[in-house]
Amino acid sequence: MNAFNKVILMGNLTRDPELRYTPKGTAVAKLSLALNRKHTDKDGQTVEETTFVDVDAFGKTAETIGQYMQKGRAILLEGRLKLDEWEDQATGKRRHKLNVILERFNFVGGKSDNSAPSKEPANKSPIDDADVPF
Repeated sequence: MNAFNKVILMGNLTRDPELRYTPKGTAVAKLSLALNRKHTDKDGQTVEETTFVDVDAFGKTAETIGQYMQKGRAILLEGRLKLDEWEDQATGKRRHKLNVILERFNFVGGKSDNSAPSKEPANKSPIDDADVPF
């Protein structure tokens, strides 16, 4: 049976993107999105819930996001799910985390005076090429 791995999300960045480069020069941006949902419960009360999602972007896409996105800005993205697994060195237990690998995105909303994009990508620091999942 074939599999289908696609997610489409729209939310706000919870912090500025962390832009880093691998030793081979590949840009990697780490984002965290807050996805808000309002609904009415069975008692008629409005309930607001927030889901936080970690997203990784690579290459030119990562550089563009690092240059123009900042905490609080909205983004619409399309990507795929990836499960990261590792052994916790403190406890020796297996750990895992579900992330989104960004494939395409669109800026959402207009540019305001107080949210002008910075000219310099934030947080440039090297990472290991083994972290790049392509």
